[in-house]
Amino acid sequence: MKISWENIRTGRKEPHMEKSALVYIVLTAVTLVFGCFVSNSAYTAGYLSGRRLPGACVGYDRQQARNLVVEIAIFGLLSGVSACRIAVGGDYWVYWLNFQLIDQGRHVSYEKGFVALVKFFHLIFGEGSYLPIFGFFALITVFFFLKSLHDQADWYVMSLFLLLTEGFYFNSMNSVRYYFALALAMYAQKYVLRGEYGKFILWVLLGATIHKSVLLVIPAYIIADLLSRANLKKWHYGVGVLLILSLIFGQDIYRRIIFYFYPYYENSMFDNGQISWANIGKCVGTLVLCLFCYRKCIREDRRYRYYFYLNLMGLVVYCCGSFIPEVSRVGYYLIAAQVFLIPGALQRIEKKWFRLLCTAGCVAAFLLYFVLLLRGMHDVEVRLLPYLNWIFN
Repeated sequence: MKISWENIRTGRKEPHMEKSALVYIVLTAVTLVFGCFVSNSAYTAGYLSGRRLPGACVGYDRQQARNLVVEIAIFGLLSGVSACRIAVGGDYWVYWLNFQLIDQGRHVSYEKGFVALVKFFHLIFGEGSYLPIFGFFALITVFFFLKSLHDQADWYVMSLFLLLTEGFYFNSMNSVRYYFALALAMYAQKYVLRGEYGKFILWVLLGATIHKSVLLVIPAYIIADLLSRANLKKWHYGVGVLLILSLIFGQDIYRRIIFYFYPYYENSMFDNGQISWANIGKCVGTLVLCLFCYRKCIREDRRYRYYFYLNLMGLVVYCCGSFIPEVSRVGYYLIAAQVFLIPGALQRIEKKWFRLLCTAGCVAAFLLYFVLLLRGMHDVEVRLLPYLNWIFN
């Protein structure tokens, strides 16, 4: 089919382009089939401790080697689809235009680290080149997403399912800088869980050179970790209530702080005060699921207690933080913990029939969410469909 680049630039739909959604559907199905061959639960404790546990073999055993081969295949599929795209993503042509402005030495509202990377790629590939830049960020974003699953996912295929159906991977083809920062934050969580805050902060500072919003995770993740280690007292709950009240009654103060760092968001199309009911529903559903296995999953396991507090923080942000422009850019840093929390909670439900029922319910719910995500990919602000790549188009 002949592609009208003018239609792509302006967001008008091509006829029958919805067929390209099959690329995303097939990609999801194939990678999940591969994910079924990854058995990771026996190794995550060692990965997160940063040392070899007593009784563990030296080097890779057969299962770890199999995991590595399958994970490389998954990486190849996900990064390949993302790296080979062209004109896919609502920000695609915005980046393309700003790359030209960077070549001209003009000011752009990007972090200095990202600008330096653009200049470096243009030095190697020539001014005006943009495919190598998108390809590079596709590779490293997918790498950090999958590395976080490798290190933290006890039920790998279910975590991969959530990473895909919640849209974290697919939306990384839209907001390139933000989703790289999100992937890096998910990976850096392992240093929080180890108590190695210095390493965690260094990784986050690296991400901040690409998208400074990631700095929010430094206090958020450390507070969640400290709460997971503490025996909660009445004053902990009091501080939590005061924080919630500050979000309700201190919105003007928070907005002044936000617009100091992001002045161009004030009164923009993103400053609309919308409430994300879908994300509130996901947070509430996750909390309810955790109640079914609270003793084994939350009370007795510090790591899942940490994820639980992040999800709870996300619920507070979505319920009380609608005044924040693009509130999901704050919320996703918190509710990305669902990728690890939900599979862990499902595995720890004691009654088998009820565990199967809850698993089926979660799969159905997120498949429905994925369908709605696919239906919205034609939107001019998302523009993940039609999917085009520079090999065939």
